[in-house]
Amino acid sequence: MVSGEVAEIDLGQEHMHVSHRWTGALVALMVLSGAAFAEVTVSTATNPTAALSAEFASLMNTEHATMNTMEVEDLSAVATGPKPLDPQNSVASQPAAPKAIDYTYQWLMTQNAPEGGAEWDCLRKALYFEARGETLKGQYAVAEVILNRVDSGLYPDSVCEVVGQKGSGSCQFSYVCDGHSDKMREAGAVEIAGRIAAVMLSGGERGLTDGATYFHSKAVFPSWANRFTRTASIGAHMFYAAN
Repeated sequence: MVSGEVAEIDLGQEHMHVSHRWTGALVALMVLSGAAFAEVTVSTATNPTAALSAEFASLMNTEHATMNTMEVEDLSAVATGPKPLDPQNSVASQPAAPKAIDYTYQWLMTQNAPEGGAEWDCLRKALYFEARGETLKGQYAVAEVILNRVDSGLYPDSVCEVVGQKGSGSCQFSYVCDGHSDKMREAGAVEIAGRIAAVMLSGGERGLTDGATYFHSKAVFPSWANRFTRTASIGAHMFYAAN
């Protein structure tokens, strides 16, 4: 009957609205009911509208039958759609690539004005007192050692604690307990140290010392130097990594 066909088509149209909202679900249903869909053939009738109506009605009947055979869990998955990506595994959550550094004063001075919190202040002071007379690369190298220690798991996990660490009656960084004032008086050196500290704390690459966590002046040769692997010689300092 014509009226029956119209009713059936209307029902199919109602389900089609739902299917538009379940784009992924409809694909899954088509896969599950592939055998039934294979029976639907292109009509050669002279009335293309009637042929399309018949095929569409057959398609909807197949969808109804397939949904009736699905488990409750599967129907729930169809209704809720795909799960959002786990932010822990998304590309956006992956660590950013290290920031490339051009080891020149010109490049350094084009970076953002140096400023920050306690970690930045502790790092710039360490660079000022331990390496301000060094070459530019030499100052970056000392910053690498400090940050490598922070990340190593063998030392405190903050810059301030690393540079302030004491043990066996001495300090890891000599300026901390040398008895001299910690007031930074050379404005130019303070500016450079602050800028280097800002670059390194914002993810600057550490490509100078090959993971070193120790350094000493070439003017001395401490007993511990023989126990570690020398990784670099930069300016007036030698750099070492644990074996």
